[in-house]
Amino acid sequence: MSAAPVIETERLILRGHVKADLDECFAMWGDAEVTRYIGGKPAAVDEVWSRLLRYIGHWDQMDYGFWTVREKAGGRFVGEVGFADFKRQMSPSFGDAPEMGWVLSPAAHGRGYATEAVNAALAWADQRFATGRTVCMISPENAPSLRVAAKAGFREFARTNYHDDVILLERGA
Repeated sequence: MSAAPVIETERLILRGHVKADLDECFAMWGDAEVTRYIGGKPAAVDEVWSRLLRYIGHWDQMDYGFWTVREKAGGRFVGEVGFADFKRQMSPSFGDAPEMGWVLSPAAHGRGYATEAVNAALAWADQRFATGRTVCMISPENAPSLRVAAKAGFREFARTNYHDDVILLERGA
């Protein structure tokens, strides 16, 4: 059983990952369109399995993590959204601020699901994170994610090189 709370929006359900999500997560992370700006290459099934376990472990150890995102009507897998502490060694550092991320399956692109899921996760975070600051990193070429981040109130605070050029954004104090 996942320790993650369930969040419902008008069209979506966010729930914690479980082992049975592996095939859907692998289909998404194994897609070159999805990984174009996130790592640059499709993930292998063992990499996705490690990611899934890392997400579950975040909820157990950090009291926050990533959710799977599903359509309310029918339960179709849409993607993932959430927060993590990946212990990234980069400058400038994220410090203790939770790092937010989101990724959607190509079939769900262009429907406003990312904005809806990100806003729901941030509303949850605003009630739980004492610092009030969340961060994220996005490839400068990933215009759709930069638009989602801007709509959610993220603003650029730096650019750095972390496995490629990225824009660092923050929201809150």
